[in-house]
Amino acid sequence: MSWRVVTVTNRCKLEHRLDYLVCRGEETVKIHLSEISVLIVESVAVAVTASLLCELTRRKIKVIFCDEKHNPFFELVPTSLRYDTSGCLRKQIAWAEYNKQIIWTEIVRHKIYQQMLVLKKYGHQTQADMLFNYMADVRQGDITNREGHAAKVYFNAVFGNDFTRQIATDTNAALDYGYSILLSAFNREVAVNGYSANFGINHNNEYNHFNLSCDLMEPFRPFVDRTVLQMDVKSFNKEHKHILQQLINKEVLFDNKKYSLNNAIGLYVKRVIYAIENGDVNALQFCGYEF
Repeated sequence: MSWRVVTVTNRCKLEHRLDYLVCRGEETVKIHLSEISVLIVESVAVAVTASLLCELTRRKIKVIFCDEKHNPFFELVPTSLRYDTSGCLRKQIAWAEYNKQIIWTEIVRHKIYQQMLVLKKYGHQTQADMLFNYMADVRQGDITNREGHAAKVYFNAVFGNDFTRQIATDTNAALDYGYSILLSAFNREVAVNGYSANFGINHNNEYNHFNLSCDLMEPFRPFVDRTVLQMDVKSFNKEHKHILQQLINKEVLFDNKKYSLNNAIGLYVKRVIYAIENGDVNALQFCGYEF
């Protein structure tokens, strides 16, 4: 099973040779493709062969390219990873609005629950109790915006009353970096299952190519939040990025079983799709992501 997050930071040439990723720079390094889960190309001075890109896609390995500031800028998204993609897309376009609403309601509850766990972890019991009440008060489609109210309480508690997601800070840079890694993992799973990330459940921004992935990742954002809290970011740097890159290999509890976060994401995406297509919210009720 693939598990490595491979990060390329220096000028080199990446190519495919006999099932290996070969990195030719000051030294030559080989890594068997079966070990790689994610490839992150941090330097704009890296050359990548088309043969390698095709093989990485064939093996469903997520590839993320960074800009000159070493921040995730774009990713390799295959046009199809299943033989029945056309059929999956037809089903996705026909998803019943009612089904989407009841599943989105459950996703919001999952997200607030995970935020509550972080608050408890860091001793914010009063705010955790508030989120528990918000979670119980979520209405279909979250028409009362419990998600937004919970987010305000949550972020002010864990990052301080002056914190806001709207300004450029090292903490926000770390959060954005971690969220981008998380989003890429969801993009891969959506593609693997034959669906399009463009058509979301709740997100429907015409300028967002990853609406569905943005919906699905919501309950998993607190994993990034907690990692950033543990790093105690004063000045966001390369070491922090490497910690966040390894996040998807962290062990989590999903339905009382231990999985890597990467594998838990795969299971979760399958369950959400099943729940929407069958109108079965029970398929999600017992999903847990405790860590």
